[in-house]
Amino acid sequence: MTLMIDRRAARSGQSGAVNGLMIVIVVLIVITLGGIATSGWALYHYYQEKNTVDEQVKDAVAKNTETEQQKAEQQIEAAAKNPNSLFAGPADYGSLNFKYPRTWSVYIAQNGTEGSTYTAYLNPGTVPSVNSSATTQYALRVTIQEADYSSVVNQNQSLVREGKLTSSAITINGETGTRLDGSFTSSIRGAEVIFKLRDKTVTIRTDANTFLPDFNNTILPSVKFNS
Repeated sequence: MTLMIDRRAARSGQSGAVNGLMIVIVVLIVITLGGIATSGWALYHYYQEKNTVDEQVKDAVAKNTETEQQKAEQQIEAAAKNPNSLFAGPADYGSLNFKYPRTWSVYIAQNGTEGSTYTAYLNPGTVPSVNSSATTQYALRVTIQEADYSSVVNQNQSLVREGKLTSSAITINGETGTRLDGSFTSSIRGAEVIFKLRDKTVTIRTDANTFLPDFNNTILPSVKFNS
């Protein structure tokens, strides 16, 4: 009888040991699978982040390359413009002169003979036809006319009142004038400077903001005439 009880107890102990081992094994499996899942999730997000960073780096490199290329093109363009050419108006119209990029061409539409208006157009490369000058954009227009300075300035006062143009006083090399910036027409937006020249009035205008750097930094600072 005692022997049978011992055997049952032994079997019961073995069964308990087996069940405990199984629990341990299951727990280890769960932990292992959990670790694998966590590692997989972390790896997945790592590669996602890596791809995102790689794309950002690629975009940054591309933008930097593009920026450097633009800088190089601007430097080449600036070098091509130098040394500047000298514009010289007729002597009997005050000998107006100023510097302009040598890559620009000049077309004298009216030479000011016999008291007529002097008109010149400047543009990079070839100067467009002046037949449609009212709507065509030119890098620079130069006009010397026998007209009162105040009347020429007042021609655009309606645009100033409407807010399409802003007006300001300007002094260049001792000569005082009026500067207008903004939209002169629906197709022409730029800047214009008007000076009194003896009994005449000189107007220098760029028709597009693209040419403002040349207008502001090269042309205007070099404007001179015999007032």
